Amino acid sequence: MISREPTIERLAQAKRLLLTPFGLDETHLARALSEIKAHQVDEADLYFQYTRSEGWSLEEGIVKTGSFSIDQGVGVRAVSGEKTAFAYSDDISDASLLDAARTVRTISSAAQKGRIKVPSPKIAKARSLYNGVDPISTLDSAAKVALLGKVEKLARAKDPRVAQVMAGLASEYDVVMVARADGTLAADVRPLVRLSVTVIAEQKGRREVGSAGGGGRFGLAYFDDVQIEKYVDEAVHAALTNLEARPAPAGEMTVVLGPGWPGILLHEAIGHGLEGDFNRKGSSAFSGRVGQRVAAKGVTVLDDGTIADRRGSLNVDDEGNTSQRTVLIEDGILKGYIQDAMNARLMGVAPTGNGRRESYAHIPMPRMTNTYMPGGDKDPQEIVASIKKGLYATNFGGGQVDITSGKFVFSASEAYWVENGKILYPVKGATIVGSGPECLKRVSMIGNDMKLDSGVGTCGKEGQSVPVGVGQPTLRIDGLTVGGTA
Repeated sequence: MISREPTIERLAQAKRLLLTPFGLDETHLARALSEIKAHQVDEADLYFQYTRSEGWSLEEGIVKTGSFSIDQGVGVRAVSGEKTAFAYSDDISDASLLDAARTVRTISSAAQKGRIKVPSPKIAKARSLYNGVDPISTLDSAAKVALLGKVEKLARAKDPRVAQVMAGLASEYDVVMVARADGTLAADVRPLVRLSVTVIAEQKGRREVGSAGGGGRFGLAYFDDVQIEKYVDEAVHAALTNLEARPAPAGEMTVVLGPGWPGILLHEAIGHGLEGDFNRKGSSAFSGRVGQRVAAKGVTVLDDGTIADRRGSLNVDDEGNTSQRTVLIEDGILKGYIQDAMNARLMGVAPTGNGRRESYAHIPMPRMTNTYMPGGDKDPQEIVASIKKGLYATNFGGGQVDITSGKFVFSASEAYWVENGKILYPVKGATIVGSGPECLKRVSMIGNDMKLDSGVGTCGKEGQSVPVGVGQPTLRIDGLTVGGTA
């Protein structure tokens, strides 16, 4: 059997799902785009999407809910200068395309004379970072229920203090196709799975929660016995640790962040401030600072959508541009921003493959993919041992950031009090308060243990949610403010 090049196969698969059943082909797309270009616009595109998703959840020893959904539709966009006109429909048809095209072209009132021809189709360059498997079909329903039951059984067997176990299994099969006014055609087939585990432990009337999980762009076979036990161990450990936690001290102190998921602080406090739209509008703390020192020496920050099988990775972004590995900060110097097509054009730079949207019903904007800090040269144990008095935070819950000022507040879901280099006891109620730009300047030690998160991140921006990844090594940051309960 002769197989086609993956980029060609993904495009063919997208056409089979998104065009052929509705009597559409490339000539219909070209006609809709020429309708838009009959008025003077800078950019125009059609974004088709088919999404099938499934979810199962277990609580109190039984699978209580199961869900299945199919969604499909098309978004039509025209951009003129800084203005965007957008229409979408869950009816994929020639009539709907033309109607939406005529609606969005009104963003520009200047009509062009004569018939406007869209360039001949050209297939966008794309990566092959993950297998286009339909993850929903990689396990049958009985096996999915059994998997969740295994989580419950394992967690309860770990410790008699485990009072409640909750688990969720989610799968998504997403097929997208982009047709741009410059003739570019791009497609992607995006699998996504996630297993989440939450444990409630109880002792002497006190109840505490621990959670774990992970996933990525692959099938459900990833969740084998070894992986399931790893998540269960992490969740149970977190819950039991919190049972012993004391109130967190407050004040300005040294804070050491553990590797992996604590990179969420980097994502929120730094990453959002490096997105192109905020910087074009001058509303970010990093606006106009390319080429300047914004962090301590040794601090490098990357956004990388090209890591195989990762939750935040993309073969092409939602504007049909190839995903990239973008250096944002290098050895403390700001190198550039995360860009979609519109903001890149307006800022006179190239797109970075970060144009992302939640669905066909949303406009694209510059969004992170997998954002992380590479490792340094310090042993993690040496970093913890360097703390005279301070906090060692290994896991985080929620947080928020003000993009303009860069100020953030984060709550630590697992943290320890350290004195004279010794971990003394776990603490709870610790919140870390600071400024993203100032925080970067106070990084004094960078561990050699860079780790990406397990594949659980979802980023929200302007009402849109997209899957992302984060990561970092163990970091020592001096002079952070910790709000505690002690």
